[in-house]
Parts: sequence; structure tokens; C-alpha cells
Amino acid sequence: MPQTPPPTPTPPASATPPDASSIPDDPLLDHAPTGRLALEDGSIFLGRAFGCTEPRLTEGEVCFNTSLGGYQEVFTDPSYAGQIVTMTCPQIGNYGVNDEDIESRGMFARGFIVRELSAVASNYRAARRLEELLARHGVTGLTGVDTRALTRKLRIRGALNGVLCTDPDRSDAELVQIARANPGVVGIDMVSTVTCRQPQQWREDWGAWAPLQGDIEQPSRRYNVVAIDCGVKLNILRSLVASGCDLTVVGADTPAEAILEHRPDGIFVSSGPGDPAAVTATVENLGKLVGKAPVFGICLGLQLLALSLGADSFKLKFGHRGGNQPVQNLHTRKVEITSQNHGFAIDTASLEKVGGEPTHINLNDQTLEGFRLRDRPLFAVQYHPEASPGPHDSRYLFDCFIDMMNTNQSPTGEQMDTAQRRRNQIAAR
Repeated sequence: MPQTPPPTPTPPASATPPDASSIPDDPLLDHAPTGRLALEDGSIFLGRAFGCTEPRLTEGEVCFNTSLGGYQEVFTDPSYAGQIVTMTCPQIGNYGVNDEDIESRGMFARGFIVRELSAVASNYRAARRLEELLARHGVTGLTGVDTRALTRKLRIRGALNGVLCTDPDRSDAELVQIARANPGVVGIDMVSTVTCRQPQQWREDWGAWAPLQGDIEQPSRRYNVVAIDCGVKLNILRSLVASGCDLTVVGADTPAEAILEHRPDGIFVSSGPGDPAAVTATVENLGKLVGKAPVFGICLGLQLLALSLGADSFKLKFGHRGGNQPVQNLHTRKVEITSQNHGFAIDTASLEKVGGEPTHINLNDQTLEGFRLRDRPLFAVQYHPEASPGPHDSRYLFDCFIDMMNTNQSPTGEQMDTAQRRRNQIAAR
């Protein structure tokens, strides 16, 4: 496990609490109520409420995302279940929202914190403003917040539980106590709140929105794949279909025997929210599936597969959430710029003890970003190859899954590099 530097002492709270005069003026929000974000360490951040502005309290773990855009994809990603998301980019909402860029059936972030909600939504694809979509789904946002100060606090102290409040009758002290009493996400099975309830077929691919690295030659046949939905993003399903898979999507608690009844050519384990160690039923089922069919996992899927082998997980201090995380292939030393969203990681030493071979690491903190098994067809990555927030460095990993179903062997680092070069040659044409 990477060493954590000693925490920087937190400056004492100001003797004068913040008031509404500290919130920047915004003509669009002149009549919006003042909102507060109270943290478990006693901090209070003020702003103007947008989205759902009725008097209410919203509890969750406060995290931050460093992406410059993609806010619609962020709050519709099931991996944010149970969290209040802070965007570090100073202006959010400038290109509006639409009906195509959602990542799931609904909205899962519990709250949304920004420095400045854009006064203009200007994009030919925009169907409505950001605040309208939040209001439609009953999610409260807060603008005018000093997000630099909030992000710095989270980096120094680590993730903190918080309460987002638009009820003027609640005192600051009461909100802090509620935040302190929140159980957080450790030990809580969040996957059960986002997984699908019934098996379903998925056949939609990228369509007209295929990334620059266009489709390579399609395999000679379609592959029957069971996708275990732990909070899957729609672009993951589209990417699998575009690569040659016919998908049956099943719930995270589906027994191993029921999955094998589909006679899958391969099994996919999806991303999702929260503490992997709390998703015990899925971990147990995966232990029965490893070796029965080729298995590919993304993000939480990597963590659950590692736990099913006997490895250990741990909570990151403030997580990896953003679109520019550098990851290195340990075999080729090649670097990918990746999209990430996770608050937990797998202890590399414990994974190696149970036979896992690390294939990728995060260059910021040296945490595990990918592994494979040498003796069984299984590989997984901690980042999101489907997200493509600008770089498309990682789309080749879906091709590696197809190759693994053909060979029944996990891809080596060199084979992954070959698959990536094949994609890059298409882009260079």
C-alpha cells in the first residue's frame, strides 16, 4: 500500500462565520435560497441553491472531480451513489445538458457543488439548462462555493461526510452533528441500490458517436457475454456491443449457477459505487465463476474480482475522480491518460500473494490500475476505457476481451500494447 504523507494541520476556523454576503452575485439566482454545505469537521460552506431548491437535507460523502466537462455523465454515473460531488472546474453548465449523454437510467449523485453555475448554456446539442435537469430529478446543487478551499480541505483531511441543506430553520451546529453521525460508505453495500432487478438484453452500440479510433474488423462471430451490473455505465455496454458482444445484463446478486446457464463465451463485471468489501454476495459468486469462462472487469469490477481471489482492498484518502489520470503499463512502460472514478483500491502485495499479476499502475500514487491471472483467462482495469474524455487511449481493452475469448488466455502487457497499436493505426489513416 502506498505511503500517505503526514496530514497538514488544518487552520483554526475563523471566529466570524461566513454569511450570505460572501456569495458572488448572480442575476439568475437572485431569488434562489441560500444553501449550506456542512462537513463533519465543523466547516460550513455557503452558496446559492439550484436544481431542487425546496427546504431539505441531503447527506453523503463529499468528493471532488477534476474533469473540465462531462458533468452530465458524472451525476448520472451510478458509481456516485451516496456522494455529494464537487467539480473543481470553476464554471460548470456552459454547454447545457441533453437527452443522449446520460450514463444510466437516472441520477445517482446526491448533490452537486460548483464555483459558478454558467449563466449561458450554449451548444447546438443542448436541450435544457443544467439546473432544469437537476430539478427534474430532485437533486440539489450549490453555486458560489469556494471549491478551491473545499477541494484543498478534502485533499488534506481526506474524504469527509457532509450535509447539503436548503432549510433555513436548521442550525449550523445541528447540520455538523448530522454529518458526523452519517455512517459514510465504508462497509455499506451501495451496489444493491443501483443494480438492475431483472435480466435484460442489450444490443445498442456507439452508432454515430464512435470515437476517432473507428471499428477494427469485426470478429467472424458474435460473442455471448453476460454482463454483471454492479452500477454499469451505458457507454460500457455500447463499447462491448461495438467490439462484437451480444449482452445479457444481470443483477449483481445473480448466482453463479444462473450466470453459467447462459453458456457465456465471456463474463464482464462492471463498475459501480462504494466499498467492494461490502458486496459480499457478488464476491462469493465471482469466486465460483473464475476459471469457468473468460472474465473482464472494469473499476469496481477489478476490485470485486481481486477480492474473490483473496486479495485485500483499502479506502483511498480522497479517491481518483477525473479525466486525466496517468496510468503506466508495467510491461511496456507505455502511459495512458485515463478517466477514473473510485474511492477504494486493491492492495498490490495481497493480490500478488494470491497469484494476481499487476499490469498497470497509477503514476500519481502507484496504486494498482490493472491485473491479470497467468493460469486462467481473467484481466481487469481500475480505470474507464469507455469514457474517452478526450483521449481514447484505452478503447483497445475491449478488443483484448474479444481476443481472450478466442484464446482462453489472459492478455499479456505486450498483447495489450499490440491491440492498442492496431487502434492507433486506424486513427492515423
